[in-house]
Amino acid sequence: MKKITILAVAALAISFASCKKDRTCTCTHTPSSGTSYTTKTTMYKVKKDHAAQMCIGEQTVTEAGGTTSTGTKSECTLD
Repeated sequence: MKKITILAVAALAISFASCKKDRTCTCTHTPSSGTSYTTKTTMYKVKKDHAAQMCIGEQTVTEAGGTTSTGTKSECTLD
């Protein structure tokens, strides 16, 4: 009985440890001038779903002068 309990606790600990990894969010920014540039943000020891929410949260369209066509568009993906 003790062996089963110890194995169950070890399996549970491993499952929690394996969920958190270092993840990279890559964003491509396209300003109205047309010259695109890329940024990468590394998130350390985060779960995939949490990292995806943070990465998608960086996607924006910045408005300048009241229209989106003169702003900067950012598209982000989780690597």
